[in-house]
Amino acid sequence: MSVNRDILITEVALRDGSHAINHQYTVEQVVNVARALDEANVPYIEVTHGDGLAGSSLQYGLSRTDEMELIEAAVSVCKQAKIAVLLLPGIGTIKHLNAAAKLGVGMARIGTHVTEADVSAQHIARSKELGLETIGFLMMSHMASPNKIVEQAKLMESYGADAVYIFDSAGAMLPKEVAERIRALKQSVGIDVGFHGHNNLSLAMANTLAAIEEGATRIDGSVRCLGAGAGNTQTEVLIAVLERMGICTGVDLYKMMDLAEDIVAPILEVPQEITKNSLVLGYAGVYSSFRLHAERAAKKFGIDSRDILIELGKRKVVGGQEDMIIDIAAEISKRNSRGGNQFAF
Repeated sequence: MSVNRDILITEVALRDGSHAINHQYTVEQVVNVARALDEANVPYIEVTHGDGLAGSSLQYGLSRTDEMELIEAAVSVCKQAKIAVLLLPGIGTIKHLNAAAKLGVGMARIGTHVTEADVSAQHIARSKELGLETIGFLMMSHMASPNKIVEQAKLMESYGADAVYIFDSAGAMLPKEVAERIRALKQSVGIDVGFHGHNNLSLAMANTLAAIEEGATRIDGSVRCLGAGAGNTQTEVLIAVLERMGICTGVDLYKMMDLAEDIVAPILEVPQEITKNSLVLGYAGVYSSFRLHAERAAKKFGIDSRDILIELGKRKVVGGQEDMIIDIAAEISKRNSRGGNQFAF
């Protein structure tokens, strides 16, 4: 049964939320969450390692369960929702995309750094050849001007993308900045425009509403705020807000509330909240998935994880450069040991 929707919601807890639980999803958890989301009439459900297809590695974090098993399990229990996969060129390959397509996914989301859309050409083209709905992501969008973002979005559009997203990967953007970028895209491309927010500055909802007001029609959310950093725009809250605004998503609010409370909450080791480290992610403009990496490095070297995150922001380190976290932690540790207590008189 088709549903008329003003806004298309993609639920990302089974992908972005993987960061928050150290990529430890089990088949049973994915089945339970995906089935409940499908029954709530969520149109798209993203399922992969937090860093996309083939992300399971020492650098990005090892998955407890092979992502292809998780994808296959999610596909098997969904009657109306399309299962989506994330692919970051340089991590995932055409081979991984082909394998996911054979399992029955309906959407591929191809993400690049905001200034590197050109590396997505073959992946977007192959996704379209496979008959998949194909989305282009411009990640870390706070690091580029609206004009640069338009330039990069047009590349993705020329490769065949059905939509292009502004990705506030660091949760660093302000509503005005989101509005400027979405407005520029709406004026310049002929495909759908979407937004993916993070809540590190407690602005995910405000930024999402700013995007919608400027014409974004595809929105990402994570149920119970289960995502990297302080999480994403909280899906069940977003559904309620949009209903208050008279905007249709076709998603069942009560079922989303029950799913959040009864199925997703028990998966979280601790509730998602804006901790000092997730706040620093947004403040410094650092990739949201870096939080747990920085916390582990800080513990290893006996330093403050905030110092690592601030330095990462100063150096404009982006996703794919996780190996620099240890290097920076070691540098800070050496500097501290040479200089002693920086606050001593």
